Amino acid sequence: MSNLKLPTAPNAGLFKQGYQTSNAEDGAVQRNIQACREITGMVRTSIGPCGRNKIVVNHLGRIFLTSDAATILRELEVIHPAAKLLVQASQQQELECGDATNLVLTLAGSLLNKADELIRIGLHPSEVVQGYERAKGLALMELETIAAETTANAELANGDTAQALVTSQLLARAVKTAVASKQYGHEAIISRLVTEAVQHVMPKNIKAFNVDAIRVVKIMGASLGASQVIKGMVFNREPESTVKNCGKAKVVVFSTPVDISSTETKGTVLLKSAQEMLNFSKGEEAQVETMVKNIADSGVKVVVCGAGLGDLPLHYMNRMGLIALKVPSKFDLRRLCRVVGATPLARVGAPLPEEMGTVDVVETIEIGGDRVTVLRQEDEATRTATVVVRGATQNALDDVERAIDDGVSVVKSISKDPRLVPGAGATEIRLVSTIVQQGERTQGLMQHAIKAYGQAFEVLPETLAENAGLDAIEVLARLYAAHSEGRNTTGVDVDDNDSTGTCDASAADIFDSYSAKMSAIELATDVANTILTVDQIIMAKRAGGPTMPKQQSIGNWDQDD
Repeated sequence: MSNLKLPTAPNAGLFKQGYQTSNAEDGAVQRNIQACREITGMVRTSIGPCGRNKIVVNHLGRIFLTSDAATILRELEVIHPAAKLLVQASQQQELECGDATNLVLTLAGSLLNKADELIRIGLHPSEVVQGYERAKGLALMELETIAAETTANAELANGDTAQALVTSQLLARAVKTAVASKQYGHEAIISRLVTEAVQHVMPKNIKAFNVDAIRVVKIMGASLGASQVIKGMVFNREPESTVKNCGKAKVVVFSTPVDISSTETKGTVLLKSAQEMLNFSKGEEAQVETMVKNIADSGVKVVVCGAGLGDLPLHYMNRMGLIALKVPSKFDLRRLCRVVGATPLARVGAPLPEEMGTVDVVETIEIGGDRVTVLRQEDEATRTATVVVRGATQNALDDVERAIDDGVSVVKSISKDPRLVPGAGATEIRLVSTIVQQGERTQGLMQHAIKAYGQAFEVLPETLAENAGLDAIEVLARLYAAHSEGRNTTGVDVDDNDSTGTCDASAADIFDSYSAKMSAIELATDVANTILTVDQIIMAKRAGGPTMPKQQSIGNWDQDD
């Protein structure tokens, strides 16, 4: 009996109670791949113009109706560490480019599926990672070649000035494709709105373009076709004052409440006569009147406050003919300061000349029954443009806002690198052919990983065809046949106009941003390689405080729960 050895749990006594560990013997790599497969399978059906929408209800009970992969995953509470890496990669793509977030997830999932097959037939994860890294270099080289051959880039050969960028069709092409994947059928309207807004705010140096210069205001009612772009800032409320409109005016912006200053401690006052009651608030009134008079005497006609606006200051502002506008959002307050050239003041009083801003027109207009305030400059170029979006439901308006944000982010990415590549899966099919051919010429076990990397790109045209209700295998066969004949811009036709499921992406004006595509390939490969190099996961017990007390049920105190 002394030689009897009882089995013990792994790492017993090494960690605190509640730790979870899984290593290579337990199939940690396969489990990680499976977790990522679940995530990518969830968002894969949302890729492309015919992608399905998801309804996500987050932990606060807010409803999101969208096909935007980054939004879906941001609102889901993913706790698996490997799947979290995928989510972070998609969020990084949205931050940098605004487009191709779903491509990062779908391509990374496809790369991991191919890696799983290779590991099961005997390849070591390190060999797969080395092959993927080498294949990534081939893919980026081929992508640059495709961009050089794209005829849409020819008009920028003489120099990518702001004038060439704005007046060319390049802007509309890139934005239209990005928006179509979110709002198919409305891409012409939304791309027109984005292009018009960008033209108003585009600086002379296009690389200095700021995405915050374009703002979205959502007003319920009418249809998307009634949306419009307004030069300047639009606030979804009317001024608090009786004066609603004025011409060229000076503006002061206060970041603090404009009200009577009072002590934090409460005191009791004994009033013995009517005269004492009359005199009690006279000092305060005189103080507020002096403050407002000093502001008016400095030449200011528009007062903007970020916090509260008291009744007494408002009364004196009305008497002196000032416009008083309340802007609760600190982000909008910051944008407004940039538009009018004012400095936000933390003290209430007359501003110095350099602290004031100027505005050409302040007007209150009615849009769909809602009164809105517009602050705009009459100059051709403005620092901020506002897209006023109309729609039937709040969820639809939110999704259109996300599509506009993506379109503006695409403009930012093409302002850095204006090159385009054919869309509709045409670029991916060409990458498959090139990388697989290079893999055939490679010696050793690495060739399997390189060929698998190339075949992983099939997932995009295949998914586009599936989501459009086409036969994916048949469409892929036709795409390969067209590319072998030298028609390198042939992609998936989601409308299936000629019953073949294919179309010429260049002729149909379907283009993707080169920088967004390059970033997506790099991020997808890096996150797939990171997950493949993990052979053990050690998770501590989640920290948690005391549980919330159970809510008392409605009814009598002795009623059963």
